[in-house]
Amino acid sequence: MTEPLLDIGAVVGTHGLRGDLKIRLNSGDPDLLMTLKQVYLRLPSDDIRRVTITRQFLHKGRVLLRLQGYESIHLAEQIVGSQVLLAENMLPDLSDDEYYWRQLDGLQVIDRQHGEIGTLQDLLSTAAHDTYVVRGHLGEILIPAVHQFVSSVDLQAGIMQVDLPDGLIPEQQ
Repeated sequence: MTEPLLDIGAVVGTHGLRGDLKIRLNSGDPDLLMTLKQVYLRLPSDDIRRVTITRQFLHKGRVLLRLQGYESIHLAEQIVGSQVLLAENMLPDLSDDEYYWRQLDGLQVIDRQHGEIGTLQDLLSTAAHDTYVVRGHLGEILIPAVHQFVSSVDLQAGIMQVDLPDGLIPEQQ
């Protein structure tokens, strides 16, 4: 397999007796998994296996998948803890103001008032919106990933410009 595989989520549990798997996505948008026919799994043993999706649906805000060859609770339990991977060429195109995490990871973050505040190092998904985790000389700063705070993203330069309100950046001593 030569195509790059992207980590899009994890198998975090089972649901029911027919092998449905609970998936925690790295991004808050479940639509991506709702249209796919195949994904890859990085099993707890670190082996990578391509699997066919036979059923996908939303249940209590979580994506549930049923995979061919894992249609029982006993078989499904064996792959809990696996990473869900997707071939990069299967990702849908995004609009101009949307980005995949792999594009944003490691960007230098510059605030309009405070200057450079650190490097974008993690993404937290919440019910309301995604939150960027920036680490730098001011410590860890959590920035809601909304247009109100993110002014611009320049992937070529590796910079995210933000305009943060008072209180999001710790007071300097």
